[in-house]
Amino acid sequence: MRVAMIGTGYVGLVSGACFADFGHEVTCIDKDAPKIARLERGEIPIFEPGLEDIVARNAREGRLKFSTESAEAVREADAVFIAVGTPSRRGDGHADLSYVYAAAEEIAGQIEGFTVVITKSTVPVGTGDEIEAILKRVRPERNWAVVSNPEFLREGAAINDFKRPDRVVVGTEDERAQG
Repeated sequence: MRVAMIGTGYVGLVSGACFADFGHEVTCIDKDAPKIARLERGEIPIFEPGLEDIVARNAREGRLKFSTESAEAVREADAVFIAVGTPSRRGDGHADLSYVYAAAEEIAGQIEGFTVVITKSTVPVGTGDEIEAILKRVRPERNWAVVSNPEFLREGAAINDFKRPDRVVVGTEDERAQG
């Protein structure tokens, strides 16, 4: 399976590296060019036991790539994960979903063929409906499905949590994405 991972923070980098370690072709995408350059050199910006080895091995074997450009990776992907930050907004403390919505807008303009768009970021209830509305507006032909797959990764144990989860939560209303 070809995977595009939008965001190379903790969740995106760990998830992308682990998907590659399972044998999938993964491109991790981030707008931060210096961060992508460091990742391409094998410099891991977070501490997570075993992550550096997984990234190095899968990059060397061609299953894990890094890019600042999403178009080609999204166009070729079977699944696109949104794993961008959702920082707290000043004042009310609610999640700032602007990065999630911007990613959805960008993805919508790039998908070709049936694509599953999965939210991995921690988001409030109803965010999937808004992502679906964005995709419908840009791609009314519905050659996509929206799925929620929240992360339950603990720092220091994220690789084990991803590869051997104690629970997996997946939500979708689209039967095409259930296979």
